[in-house]
Amino acid sequence: MSLRIIVLTLASSTVAIAAIAQSDAALRDKANRGDANAQYELGKMYVTGKGEPQDFVQGAMWYRKAADQGYADAQLSLGAMYARGHGVPPDNVQAVFWMRKAADQGGAFAQSALGLLYAIGAVVPQDYAQSVLWFRKAADQGLAEAQFNLGVDYEKGLGVPKDLAQAAIWYRKAADQGIAEAQAELGAMYAAGEGVPLDFAKAILWLRKAADQGDAEAQCGLGLMYYKGLGVTKDDAQAAVWFRKAADQGNTDGQNLLGTLYAVGEGVPLDHGEAYFWLELGSAGKPVVTVESDLSAVRDGVASHLSSTELLQAQERVRKWTEEHAAKTNP
Repeated sequence: MSLRIIVLTLASSTVAIAAIAQSDAALRDKANRGDANAQYELGKMYVTGKGEPQDFVQGAMWYRKAADQGYADAQLSLGAMYARGHGVPPDNVQAVFWMRKAADQGGAFAQSALGLLYAIGAVVPQDYAQSVLWFRKAADQGLAEAQFNLGVDYEKGLGVPKDLAQAAIWYRKAADQGIAEAQAELGAMYAAGEGVPLDFAKAILWLRKAADQGDAEAQCGLGLMYYKGLGVTKDDAQAAVWFRKAADQGNTDGQNLLGTLYAVGEGVPLDHGEAYFWLELGSAGKPVVTVESDLSAVRDGVASHLSSTELLQAQERVRKWTEEHAAKTNP
């Protein structure tokens, strides 16, 4: 029985490979005959290296053929190639030219991309009003990333008057589509009663959704809810679990919060070495949320409980962790 399955699998694989080759040949034939969709798909194969050897020059060439026929996805992709200098010389004017062509056709991804360029001042001069205009066009089409970015603009008053209620509306739209950052922001707004009525149960709901997706800020927020007993029964051990998840990602708030718990033995065993380790890591960033007002004093206090050898070991551990984390995040 096993041998028969293997033979069938090999036979199926051979047929599949032949079918792919035949499909590629048919795609190229369509592209050569001027089919814009085929030209775009062939360009994408060259750019991604899937189905063809990666070749940005060939990718840009096929994108342009489709873009010249008004194919919006190709126009957006060609604009991105110009912005990055992939397969073509870097050219900000050309990048915006092609992205705007796609955006003017109503392409939500192109509109969102253009909004982002204006928001960060990349390729074009920074212009929050233009950023909001393009984000809104994409957001109105239901693009979750644009909805989140529009929420940020309303929360911070970038290109629009600051309006936390509007921010919450757009965050909710993006959160309902599973955008973790939007879920985290919405949870924080419910926890603070900003833009929405104060509601710890809803804060927990949204923070947990984001935290379960690995959002470090939400993990810190959820940990604080457990630590303070807001919307849940106070549980220092659960607080430590969530602080650790954020801390392990390099989030300095999570590191400071976890270190503070080790310093006082809440939710975790009292451990001055662990406290110093996490507080020293956390000192690299400006604390946003803490359970102690003076973290440097806490760190110095726990250091006084360590021998010189233990302190050197903790500092070496910090150095190694920092190097390993940097290697993971910037391979």
